[in-house]
Amino acid sequence: MRLREILPGAVLTIVSMTAFADADSEFSALLDEHWEWRLSTSPVLASMLGDRRFNDQWQDDSLDAIEERHKATREFLRRTYAIDRSALSAEDQLNHELFRRQLQDDVDAHQFGAFLMPFSSRGGIQTPENLTNQLPLVSLQDYEDWLGRIEKLPVVIDQQIKLAEEGRKRGIVAPKILMQRVPDQLATQLVDYAGESPLFRVFNSLPETFSAADRERLRAEASDVIAKRVLPAYKKLDRYFNQQYLPASRDSVGLSQLPNGNAWYEHLARSFTTTRMTPDEIHRLGLEEVKRIRDEMNGIIAAVEFDGDFQEFLAYLRTDPQFYYDSPEALYNAYLATCKRIDPELVNLFGKLPRMPYGVKPIPDSIAPDTTTAYYTRPAADGSRAGIYWVNLYRPEVRPKYEIEVLSVHEAMPGHHLQIALQQELSDMPNFRRFLGFTAFVEGWGLYSERLGYDLGLYTDPYSRFGQLTYDMWRAVRLVVDTGMHYKGWTRQQAIDFFRDNAAKAEHDIVNEIDRYIGNPGQALAYKIGQLKMLSLRERAENHLGPRFDIRAFHDELLGAGALPLDLLELRMDAWLAEQLKAVAPEIG
Repeated sequence: MRLREILPGAVLTIVSMTAFADADSEFSALLDEHWEWRLSTSPVLASMLGDRRFNDQWQDDSLDAIEERHKATREFLRRTYAIDRSALSAEDQLNHELFRRQLQDDVDAHQFGAFLMPFSSRGGIQTPENLTNQLPLVSLQDYEDWLGRIEKLPVVIDQQIKLAEEGRKRGIVAPKILMQRVPDQLATQLVDYAGESPLFRVFNSLPETFSAADRERLRAEASDVIAKRVLPAYKKLDRYFNQQYLPASRDSVGLSQLPNGNAWYEHLARSFTTTRMTPDEIHRLGLEEVKRIRDEMNGIIAAVEFDGDFQEFLAYLRTDPQFYYDSPEALYNAYLATCKRIDPELVNLFGKLPRMPYGVKPIPDSIAPDTTTAYYTRPAADGSRAGIYWVNLYRPEVRPKYEIEVLSVHEAMPGHHLQIALQQELSDMPNFRRFLGFTAFVEGWGLYSERLGYDLGLYTDPYSRFGQLTYDMWRAVRLVVDTGMHYKGWTRQQAIDFFRDNAAKAEHDIVNEIDRYIGNPGQALAYKIGQLKMLSLRERAENHLGPRFDIRAFHDELLGAGALPLDLLELRMDAWLAEQLKAVAPEIG
């Protein structure tokens, strides 16, 4: 006989609740165990989140440690599958599915060996000092810990060399076009005296609250460590990189040219978009979006009565001085002013705003020439550091005024800062959901937010509207060039030409962007795929609810569960829409 047939209803309810509680408790313990393991094996992540327990450590990237982390992840995944998902509460069923997906994704990715290409043209072991921009450096212990990290850099450098050598043996090496950027970055570490090292800078401006003796001691110890351990290690890395790795790096740019490269890229496409779309399907979607946006752009060109064709208009935008600032200071002030204009308007679109503030800072000079126009870093989990909108002030003559509004909306408010800070403040969610997420949602939201600029009173002149379309086009172009280079055999120059022919980005930015896609395959696909899903969900809600559609309620619901895979986001928003329709037209009878 079944349980329901032999137990009274009240008893059955108690038994069911107990079963839920036991399963939820088991699963919660597993999540806590995994999060603790994640922080202990990723000490830099822990520090960036404000957890200071591992502040003097780096991630162990020896081949043995990487294999051990892979085995541990597989074991966490096995234990996750062993939990009966149907026995969990509704909320934990969602947590279980998200946790399982993230673990499975990590396990699946290991086979391709991305860790065997440890060097990046956008920073890394050659610019470790930039990490201090994201670490809490307040107390004496914080500086002691940073000194402890610096002391261990020779071990990290040796591990990076061994990974790169193993990759070289297996034919998994980075593209030469990217690696050619690294020697100049690495050269900043090759100083004659410790006091000239970029790593010594934080010790030049120690807090005045420290005693004179402590300040003198820290500087002396830092000088000694840098001179005796760090500088020799960087000279070793410089010799290895320039004499062995750079000559062995590959002339090709596409992931398909590496062992198992097509399967690797197919995995990345699924992972970054959280869909089952194939690279060919994504490529076709990109071409369709490029055509659609191009038609809108042509409408603006006609409206401003420009005497010339599309390419001539792009050349006009790239070269006319009226569209550019003369100095980094003027460009920076424009970013600040734009953010101040946006912030007061947000209450019209959102019922809930994050408590954590954000700031605007220049991208460090050491990486500005080789990185993108802007990016965002999240707040510390403990509230010790605000979110930061980093803006590139290098060569202001190539950074047009008409992109400032759309870029600020994407990176700061209501884009990345609003979404990520709100997610971190969802204290009832497990940590892996508060502090991690799915790129298609995070970047899809950033791109979706760009359209909200119209609701915020931005894009009032035709050139700013063209800037918004340029950024939308930029992400559509990504679908084409990323799949083109990594799956369809496109050259780097083909990708640059396609980008230049369709978007009013400056040449310098276009080259940096294409190189970014070469170095981070698949990530660029997430933006447009996520945005299109969110726009379709909003359109569906507006069509069904008509004048009763509440944009603030829609956004609060969309953001209310943190970053979700797109299929689960659609289920959530469909359920919300059903509730809204029920409230508008309740059933009779």
